[in-house]
Amino acid sequence: MKIVNYEIGMGQPCFIVAEAGVNHNGSLELAKKLIDAAQAAGANAVKFQKRSIEICYTKEELDKPRESPWGTTNRQQKEGLEFGLNEYLEIDDYCEEKGIIWYASPWDIESADFLDSFDIPVWKVASACVTDIELLRYMAESKKPVIISTGMSTLKEVESAVFVFETVGYKPEDIALLSCVSTYPTPIEELNLLKIVTLKDYFLGHPIGYSGHEVGLWTTLAAVAMGACIVERHLTLDRASYGSDQAASLEPIAFTKLVVEIRDLERARGDGKIDIIKSEMAIREKLRRFR
Repeated sequence: MKIVNYEIGMGQPCFIVAEAGVNHNGSLELAKKLIDAAQAAGANAVKFQKRSIEICYTKEELDKPRESPWGTTNRQQKEGLEFGLNEYLEIDDYCEEKGIIWYASPWDIESADFLDSFDIPVWKVASACVTDIELLRYMAESKKPVIISTGMSTLKEVESAVFVFETVGYKPEDIALLSCVSTYPTPIEELNLLKIVTLKDYFLGHPIGYSGHEVGLWTTLAAVAMGACIVERHLTLDRASYGSDQAASLEPIAFTKLVVEIRDLERARGDGKIDIIKSEMAIREKLRRFR
């Protein structure tokens, strides 16, 4: 898989995505600060979410009471979080200025069409959309690489989603799959990191990654050690801020630490060959006995 100038797959540096999602709380100023934080941390990309409110939710759902900074109904909360054309034009320009890739996960065809007008470099299928075959077929028409999160999904549902793209000529390397659990935050005993191994064994040739919603860093590092070549973690400026994703997000210092430790892990991984390295020669001469 190739996203802009990044080759993604085994043997390549991990592609690290800062999921801004809706942690901007409808503020373009806050969205720019999240982009700044992602770029400063060394993330390869920053990701948002795009929904058409009237398509994604029923009238009954939107009319339900919900206290939020924007009002007292679910509709007011959803509309308050959603960015439109003007905001995304600014995001597009700002990310270009900062030299960081951006894309978003569309939750419906109208949103996918909207994002396609920006020529985003990759499709992201949210876990909630894995079984939306019509949306997947729309995405597949463009032949752009696709990253599919697998939260809330059975193996059969993931296989069906992959098949949609395969039927129009996608190769395995152009369809990435992310091990994911869709609880926010995810209890450590529910992470099931061995799903990474299952995905690697079942979907041969596909880039396999990890979308984490846990508190902390070490489990994400473990995912990389187990072969995840894409990592997606939510980014926030303040975990105590309003929003359902904030508690499962990393603040800038933690996100930066994660990026540094992933890069250190990649340096430490090596090539697996068993041999004497140059720095060992002197100590070998001093200590090794041959009898």
